[in-house]
Amino acid sequence: MLATLDDQRTAINDYLHPLVNESKLNPTYLLSQCVEETGFTETQLAQWIRTINRKGQAIIQGPPGTGKTFLAQKLAKHLIGDGDGFSGIIQFHSAYTYEDFIQGLRPQSQDGQLTYPVVPGRFLGFCRKAVTCKDTSVLIIDEINRANLSQVFGELMYLLDDREDTKRFITLASSQNFRIPTNVRIIGTMNTADRSIALVDQALRRRFAFISLFPNYELLQNYHDREQTGFPVNKLIGILKNINLAINNKHYELGISFFLTKTLSEDIQDIWQMEIEPYLEEYFFDDQAKMDEFLWDKIKDKLSN
Repeated sequence: MLATLDDQRTAINDYLHPLVNESKLNPTYLLSQCVEETGFTETQLAQWIRTINRKGQAIIQGPPGTGKTFLAQKLAKHLIGDGDGFSGIIQFHSAYTYEDFIQGLRPQSQDGQLTYPVVPGRFLGFCRKAVTCKDTSVLIIDEINRANLSQVFGELMYLLDDREDTKRFITLASSQNFRIPTNVRIIGTMNTADRSIALVDQALRRRFAFISLFPNYELLQNYHDREQTGFPVNKLIGILKNINLAINNKHYELGISFFLTKTLSEDIQDIWQMEIEPYLEEYFFDDQAKMDEFLWDKIKDKLSN
């Protein structure tokens, strides 16, 4: 077994050399294109890209409906643009484990016998593929705070500290030495309204940069102006501002992604009654009078006046 990740990189590159040379580079995805598709300024996006490259890993956090996963995918697209790297996405959940993420024993049947080989998890597999690339590869971890992160990351926490130290490695259960390739970036997304946010301890927070997103009303206005939907979006923005003022908690504010659709005029009632009202009912469960202000019968009148 190869002792270090550098040995693996050399062996894999030698084996795959013809394939690597023939592979096509990813399409270029400029920040100006990202500006057009996300609505954020080029200054903001450039700062976030610099931070991800400097730190190696970042978490995009914010309340529901602020476009966290969408932004993560666009940032990843820019980071791998014009290179031979790749991006991938996984979603954490409460049952996600170290064995799923790094490596662990997995029962397999071989020649009628049950065996328990050590099987690489998603991150280890991602890194093994990344060492065959010269350029940046990005792993997006959606809903990163839904798992028990200390348990899932394990000794990987040590490797997150100094990503440029190529002599820093951990020894896995398989006795293999492992470090995170320097071309790997990690982008997590975190819903701050999720109660499991408490599971993100300070030791892990110190190792990630945090990008905060909140409802961007200008983005909503620009989207409907650009698509010429004819929807009275200025009235909708006024309603959303009143709702978020009533919520009075930045982690629970109502986002705008619910309303980024070209057919909003036809869909608004369904969206409001079946997506917005259930969310608000949970937040205003002890204040029915406040909830009554934001029921569809009241909202439709405000949109039409």
